[in-house]
Amino acid sequence: MAARQKLAAVLVFLVILSIGAAVFDYDPVWSKVSSFRNWTLGLDLAGGSLLTYNIDLSKVPAADQASVVAGLRDVIEKRVNLFGVSEPQVYTEQSAGVTRLVVELAGVNDVTDAIKQIGETPFLDFRTVVVPTSTSPSGVSVSSTGPVALSFSSSSAPNYQFIPTDLNGRYVTGAQVTLNQYTQAPEVAIEFNSEGAKLFGDITAANVGKPLAIFLDNQLIEMPTVQQAITGGNAVISGSFTLAQAQTLAQRFNAGALPAPITLVNQQTVSADFGANALNRAVFAGLLGTLAVMLFMIVYYRKFGIFAAVALAMYVALTLAVFKIVPVTMSLSGIAGFILSIGMAVDANVLVFERTKEELKRGLGHYAAVEEGFKRAWTSIRDSNISTMITAAVLYYGTSSFVQGFALTLFIGVVVSMFSAITITRTMMRVFYGRAEDKKAAAGS
Repeated sequence: MAARQKLAAVLVFLVILSIGAAVFDYDPVWSKVSSFRNWTLGLDLAGGSLLTYNIDLSKVPAADQASVVAGLRDVIEKRVNLFGVSEPQVYTEQSAGVTRLVVELAGVNDVTDAIKQIGETPFLDFRTVVVPTSTSPSGVSVSSTGPVALSFSSSSAPNYQFIPTDLNGRYVTGAQVTLNQYTQAPEVAIEFNSEGAKLFGDITAANVGKPLAIFLDNQLIEMPTVQQAITGGNAVISGSFTLAQAQTLAQRFNAGALPAPITLVNQQTVSADFGANALNRAVFAGLLGTLAVMLFMIVYYRKFGIFAAVALAMYVALTLAVFKIVPVTMSLSGIAGFILSIGMAVDANVLVFERTKEELKRGLGHYAAVEEGFKRAWTSIRDSNISTMITAAVLYYGTSSFVQGFALTLFIGVVVSMFSAITITRTMMRVFYGRAEDKKAAAGS
């Protein structure tokens, strides 16, 4: 009985957790308490603008194209964030040998302003710095050998004066992440063409011991201190970088340095009314489908079906809470992936119930039949769910746009469904179904 009481306590906890998740899922209730998380809706549900650009990589060496595309995406995303768009989706895709940049601006209906803000190819330029006499500059260093200095925060230079130079991105032939040969710290190596090497040499010779500012789209991205005159056309920016920070900086250099113009080839506007209508229909379809599945399980499996229906309701609440916490940008394709995962959750219960019924026919008691049913069904549940998770992962990393949304919600849904089948359904059957056997035993005695 002590074991049964522990299981009952676990079940009570799961029920409370599911109720809390359901309240958290429902925005009209939760928003009265806090704005910790609101649902993030995609363009097809919230309405907004969709912009598609072609990226011209014809003048970019093949080895640098991935870095240029990543850098362009990073810069455009920053431009969109400055535009004030909530949860913008900026991604790249390839089709028929053409690389495209796609920008989804949910809630933005003035497509003209959006196009203006996203604008042109990123522009990189170098500027000398006039530091106030009361300020002691600190920053990452730039040199031909890359000695390490202190890291720099652009927010610490509010009173600096930046003077434009003739050196800009068109003189940079490329940038890449390297490791310091002594400390193994990440660095960013920059290479200039012959004209850029002369300009950079003159600028660094005149500013030894002073900071040199690097701007991208008129935004300060780095301000290293010049350690020495650099005349060879190669420089190294070093400092307290993490590898990810160094990779981001190199991508930004390449985005502003290499000729990869973007051209707007398609623009679409989705009305907010259309998005709201699509959302209402999707929610209604999902609710109707879930109730139909519950009804079928109850009619076909009787008491087992009641367990499955309750577990399914708890599964829906918990999965939606995970979507909201991550957060997952919900789109029509994402909702489709979630509804499919509901079917996967029911499938696991069906396997367990059928196995349990077989054990009951063999003469096992209720509790023993439940344990044996879960034991025999587990390998099938595990293998089918893992294969689905692998498929979802491949879809997520191998595709883009709406397919990724479908794959992500399906993957998360399947993970939670395994927890639901093994933990929630099993606990309920242990607590309630085993009691019938206890009552029979007590009556017989």
